[in-house]
Amino acid sequence: METNISLKQINTLAIPAIIAGISEPILSLTDAAIVGHMSLNATESLAAVGVVTTFLSMIIWVLGQSRSAISSIISQYVGANKLEEVKDLPAQAIVIILGVSLVVCGLTYPFSTAIFKLYNASGLLLEYSVSYYNIRIIGLPFTLYTFAVFGIFRGLQNTYYPMLIAITGALVNIVLDLVLVYGIKDVFFPLNLKGAAIASVLSQFLMAALATRFLLKKTEIPLRFSRPFNKEIPQFLSMIGHLIIRTLALNTALYFATRFATGYGNSYIAAYTISINLWFFAAFAVDGYASAGNILSGKIFGAKNYQLLIQLSNRLIKYSLIVGVVMGSIGALLYKPIGATFTNDPIVLETFYDVFWIVLLMQPFCALAFVFDGIFKGLGKMKDLRNVLLLTTLFVFLPVLFITDYYGWKLHGVFTAFTLWMTARGIPLVIKFRKQFLPHVQNH
Repeated sequence: METNISLKQINTLAIPAIIAGISEPILSLTDAAIVGHMSLNATESLAAVGVVTTFLSMIIWVLGQSRSAISSIISQYVGANKLEEVKDLPAQAIVIILGVSLVVCGLTYPFSTAIFKLYNASGLLLEYSVSYYNIRIIGLPFTLYTFAVFGIFRGLQNTYYPMLIAITGALVNIVLDLVLVYGIKDVFFPLNLKGAAIASVLSQFLMAALATRFLLKKTEIPLRFSRPFNKEIPQFLSMIGHLIIRTLALNTALYFATRFATGYGNSYIAAYTISINLWFFAAFAVDGYASAGNILSGKIFGAKNYQLLIQLSNRLIKYSLIVGVVMGSIGALLYKPIGATFTNDPIVLETFYDVFWIVLLMQPFCALAFVFDGIFKGLGKMKDLRNVLLLTTLFVFLPVLFITDYYGWKLHGVFTAFTLWMTARGIPLVIKFRKQFLPHVQNH
């Protein structure tokens, strides 16, 4: 049995996961950067991308929890050398998730105007938000399908193929964004904001197609749906249930943050859009080590090697904190150029520069929370994750947000709430993990 986890083992999984993770928010960052430099209503279009991205991210994160559930189950069976027993599970899980995604598309599309009014959008901002969303939502089933396939690869201890798929999707999205948003002189008229939405959908379709090809060519996992349902389907649905409640709590925080930022005015929501997308970008970078924690902890837990599990957690804390500090430092060094990448509007830039330092300061705290999120997902302990997120959203994020809003902190208050929320999320998970697994090690 393995007795040591090396940096090489962790990085073999973490680095491709970091690259794949960064590629995901690049879809929205690219839209924001290119749309923010349009000649036609750039500030309103950038604000619309921010509002829609927040809502769409909520749906994707809620339903995309299938990735973590599939990864957890498969990795534990890999650790126990019993993979054959769950080979039919992924196809069954994908059918369930795709069915739910189509229902969500059908329910939200007709009510998109009402949805974005809830985010304080009105006038041109509301019109642009609805137009952008009604195209972007078409890509939802493709995204959720790709996430599920990524979960299969993660469970099989492979982050390389998801990385290739994600990089390809991100690069194609950038090219399509430039062509469709700005057009080609004498060849193709600019589609502006709608072009950005179409580019994202086409990229999502491409990633789903590549995911299918790699899964069928590189693994023995079939995509053919079969009955009866695998014995782990109830556990899969239970995990997703806990994660959906957890993600709804997470998105409650994002909803109120976006609603407040929108209420402060277009320059504030535009600055918030840049800041929150950069936070997502940094979060997904750190999330590479969380992914390694998810993948390895499930396998090690399946093999019942608790000493190795403690060693893994200690190493991941160290490496993720380093990544968090590095991300914050890079942001500090490129403080002014980063803002100018997204907009030329001097008022938006001033508002952004006034709060971006808080986003950078958050990074180490985010690192700790994300890594233990990953470990607990690998262990299948989704109920603990649910409880921590519910409690910290209700008793940390929302009170801080409302109090700071009362005192007129505006975006300073929004990002202070995020910082304290992330800190409160990480510490209880560290304590609970060590309390549960240290006695196993000490008794042997």
